[in-house]
Order: sequence, then C-alpha cells, then structure tokens
Amino acid sequence: MPGDVTADQLDPQAAAELRTLPGDLADAVARYLVAAGREEDPERAYEYARAGRGLAARVGIVRETAAIAAYQAGKWADALTEFRAARRLTGRDSYLPLMADSERALGRLDRALDLVTGPEARAADRATQLELLIVESGIRRDQGLPEAAVVALQAPELSERRGRAANARLLYAYADALLDAGREEEARDWFGRAAAADSAGETDAAERVDELDEVLFEDLDESDEDAEDSEDDDADDLDDEDDEDDDPDDPDDLEDLDDEDSEDGSDEDAGDDELDDAADLDDEDDELDDVDDLDESDEDDEPDEDDAEDEDLDDTGEPESLGDLAALDEPGDDDEDRPGDGASSGDDPEPGDTPRA
Repeated sequence: MPGDVTADQLDPQAAAELRTLPGDLADAVARYLVAAGREEDPERAYEYARAGRGLAARVGIVRETAAIAAYQAGKWADALTEFRAARRLTGRDSYLPLMADSERALGRLDRALDLVTGPEARAADRATQLELLIVESGIRRDQGLPEAAVVALQAPELSERRGRAANARLLYAYADALLDAGREEEARDWFGRAAAADSAGETDAAERVDELDEVLFEDLDESDEDAEDSEDDDADDLDDEDDEDDDPDDPDDLEDLDDEDSEDGSDEDAGDDELDDAADLDDEDDELDDVDDLDESDEDDEPDEDDAEDEDLDDTGEPESLGDLAALDEPGDDDEDRPGDGASSGDDPEPGDTPRA
C-alpha cells in the first residue's frame, strides 16, 4: 500500500459506515478502500479491495467496493457475488444495473433481462432505471437486434433540449446504439449532445465525435471518387458501344449492311418499275393521241358526201344548158342500131338502160 494513503482521505459517507468497527480496524479498512479507489490498475485495485473485505466482510461499503473493483477488472462472477452481498447488507437497488450487466457479460441474457424488467427494477429510482435501460440496450445488441437496442433507450430524457449531466450516459449510450445500427450521421449528432452534457468528463463523447467526423469526411471523399469512377466507366462503356457499332469486321454489322443494301436495291428497283410504268402510260397516251390524229386526218381527207354526190351529178353529164339538153334528146345514127333501146313508151327501163336524169 502506498505510504501517502491515509484513512481521512476516505469519503465521509463511506467513513460513517465504518464506525461500527474498532478505531484501528476502521482506519486500516479505510486505507484499503482509498487505495482501491486511487489505483489505476484494475487488478491491483481489486487486490486492495479484497484485502479490506478480509478485515470487514460484514460492512456494506466494503463489499460494495470489492464488487466494483471486481467489475472493473472483468471478474464478472466475483462481481455478482459481491453485489449480492452488498445488496443484502444495504438493501440498495442501485446495484441492479451492474448486476444485470455482469449477467450479460457471463452470457446469461435471460437472467440479465429478468433483473432489468423485474419488480425490483420498477421500484428503483429514476437514475437506476435509466442505467437499467442502458443495460437492456446492450442485451438487445448481444441478441443481434440493433434497432431494438435503439428503441430501448428512447426515454423522455432524450427529448430535453439541454441534456443534464445526469443524463450524459444515456445520451452516450443512445449515440452508440445508433452507430451500431448503421446510422452514423444521427450517431454523430447524439455524441455531440452527450459531449455537451458530460461536464464531468465521464465519457469519451467528444473523441467519438472527432472520430465520426473523420469517418464521414472519408466516406464523402470515397463517394465522390466512386461517382467520378462511375462516370468514367459510363463514358468508357459508351465509347466501347460506339466502337462496336463502327466495327467493319463485325459479321452482324456486315449482315445488317447487306440487308440495308438489299432493301435499298429493292427500293431502287421498285422506283425503276414505277418509272417504267409511268413511261409506258405516257407511251400509251402518245399512241392514243396518234390514233386520234389519224382519225382526224382521215375525216379531213374524206370528201363530204353531199359534195361527192354533186360531183357525181356533174360527171354524169347533167346539162349545163338547154343546148346540151336538146343534143341529148336528138337520136343519132348509132343510137338506132343499139339493141333494146326503144322509144319512149312508158315501160319500165330494163337493165342496161341509161337512166334519165
């Protein structure tokens, strides 16, 4: 034991509980308790606490100090034993959170939940109940239920605008649960609130804020890089697609080109056929025009029937004068010798007769 450790350094309230002991024994136990509280090494602190328990095992503050030292040293079974003893001696429910957490550390989650939700927990003061909520959140996380761990800590005290120092641990635990649930930005905000409320410096909330700021900045940088890489990849993909489309050696492209050429050829042939049909139609129209012209020319060349008849009458020797008519009426010598020719007798003319005009 360090030589500078004295009995009067013990907390007055704890020293009052040692008054049941003889003076010299009370001073020795007090020195062990002070040494256990000052020691930074958890194992050595637990050894000091065990030494004091060996001198005064029936004093509640002694068993409480031994329980806390065992808890900080990670000796969960010893811590449970000492807490149970201290609770029997003092009747304090303030040990319940540490007892439940020790059960949780031992992997006995059902027993831990029984302590958290049992009648003793409901009868405890508000500060103890808040500590029990923190333990319950840890149990839910051990069960693989991170969102349930967040919900377990949603107490009315979280809604206070300015967190009180007494609630600093609750704010810290809530931020830690959010972080475990993957809600980093929210966790950063709540760690900041915990740091503002933790005036006594019981938590490392401020350090957690700095850590999360670095992580968030790194994530932003990585997301920017990923976005740039994605844009580059998209541009490369577009270039590759253009190259594939322009590849002259691609059989599919060649087939497509052949199909396009054949289609173009078909279209050209169809256009030529249409032109030929139009030309044929023009030729037929020209022929029809020629026929019409021929018909018109024939009509022009044919003499008028009336004109023809007049000409025929003229050619038959219609007398143009009375002298001619008299000449026709006088018979000549030749006319007498013509067979069948007779005087005008009123008989119908026989064939061969020359008709009179």
